[in-house]
Amino acid sequence: MDVVIGIDTGTTATKGVAAGPAGELRALTSVHYPLSVPGPGRAELDPRQLTGAALKALTDVAADCRARGDRVIAVSLSTFLHALLPMDAAGEPLGPVVTWADGRSARQCEKIVASGPAKRLQARTGTPVHPMSPLTKLAWWAEEDPETLRGTPRWGGVKEMIVAALADAPFLVDLSIASGTGLYDIHSRRWDPEALEIAGVRPGQLAEVVPTTHALRLRPEVASAAGLSPDVPLIIGAADGPLANLGVGATPPGVAAVSLGTSGALRTVVDRPTSDEAGRLFCYALTEDRWVIGGAVNNAGSVVRWAAQSLAAGAPGSPTTEGEDADDRDAALLAEAAGVRPGSEGLLCLPYLLGERAPWWRPGMRGAYLGLRREHSRPHLVRAAVEGVCQQLALVRDSFDAEGCTITEIRATGGAAASELWVSVLASALDLPVTVADVPEGTALGACLLARHAVGELPDLDRAAELVPTGRATHPDLDGAALYRRLRPLVERSALAVLDVVAELDRLAPEPLPATEKAVRS
Repeated sequence: MDVVIGIDTGTTATKGVAAGPAGELRALTSVHYPLSVPGPGRAELDPRQLTGAALKALTDVAADCRARGDRVIAVSLSTFLHALLPMDAAGEPLGPVVTWADGRSARQCEKIVASGPAKRLQARTGTPVHPMSPLTKLAWWAEEDPETLRGTPRWGGVKEMIVAALADAPFLVDLSIASGTGLYDIHSRRWDPEALEIAGVRPGQLAEVVPTTHALRLRPEVASAAGLSPDVPLIIGAADGPLANLGVGATPPGVAAVSLGTSGALRTVVDRPTSDEAGRLFCYALTEDRWVIGGAVNNAGSVVRWAAQSLAAGAPGSPTTEGEDADDRDAALLAEAAGVRPGSEGLLCLPYLLGERAPWWRPGMRGAYLGLRREHSRPHLVRAAVEGVCQQLALVRDSFDAEGCTITEIRATGGAAASELWVSVLASALDLPVTVADVPEGTALGACLLARHAVGELPDLDRAAELVPTGRATHPDLDGAALYRRLRPLVERSALAVLDVVAELDRLAPEPLPATEKAVRS
């Protein structure tokens, strides 16, 4: 069978899949690595672990294809958005990957918002002004270490780094990743002069932007290691969010995709770049004529993993027994929480362990439990956290409604989507039927489908909806949906009110971040 390999570099793992002409899965692998938190508000990855994981995923999947007798006709890349790292002129990393979850640029973000350009920047770039974005991360460097900012030959993200490692190509980035930097004008298709001035970088320090279907050549040593013909094209691909829509078949009008991994997102596809007046939705490219609008939340499966580490560790009868897999521990907690009724007996969770993004895009968000009583136990805490994440995604869906974008169906993907509790709460919170794509890695499959589009085998991307198998739809519980609808205004009021409290806590017990990043070159 002729297959395409998709490599998806995520925050905690790189996934590799091989898919046949009808989207059928032929091979699958996963390479994990740790997220480093070297200080308050920071979240980084080792760049060499990421490039090593991408190469290993490619070689492992290619070996499985050879063992099956399949022929690889293309390779395609997906990476997560909003990363930033310094690079030398040859594309070698000069420091850690600063991820989307890194919040050190909160003060610079607040300055941009207060000085006035945030709304017009978002309207042009499609990216909210938020500590997640490379725009504000670069503004941090401009204030804290301008010498390094000016003297670094290249600034890029994970896609630029992976392309440099795998491809025999100049310094390139795809339109999808560029559209999520906060530095790129998605309407005029150029690096935005005002954004670059705020960021303190020159156009020559940033990559050339090419279509997501752009074909490259694998480095000879990479092709040899993977056992691939040097003529197999490497499609530069897109960002993980837009590709997740493609990978679950959520491209036709009225169909939205929900990603439930470490973080989460709700997105739908439109036919041109657009922005909402309220500034609650992002707009990122899938291809030159297909765009996704939506909102990302910082916390999804991570809240249950936190619960396993913080609420259950070492307790008698705990699901965190020695030798048990982390996924099994999470499943045990979710099974406990499934016995709690919707609403968690009056317990409300603001699950902002890693801050929050949509729909407010306000730095400084913090997590909290409200309404806590003595009779609440671990299952209540876990269910309330799941409900908090799903309510946050429902607030994003409400922003769609405000823009006249009607959603009638949800297709879900990601590790948390394997949980019945997650899916049932999501369906009730959104008050929509949710089907889970019957593929283990929707984003990597999206990369495969985009590659088939690039080589001319899938001219109409909406055909992805026919190719991607789905399971049985989970319908909302009517009583639960009504309850979540009544609770949602309380979520918004509480979340914004907590901002003032958190600001006061920070003033009373400050935890200063390191003053500079002089070690970036070490």
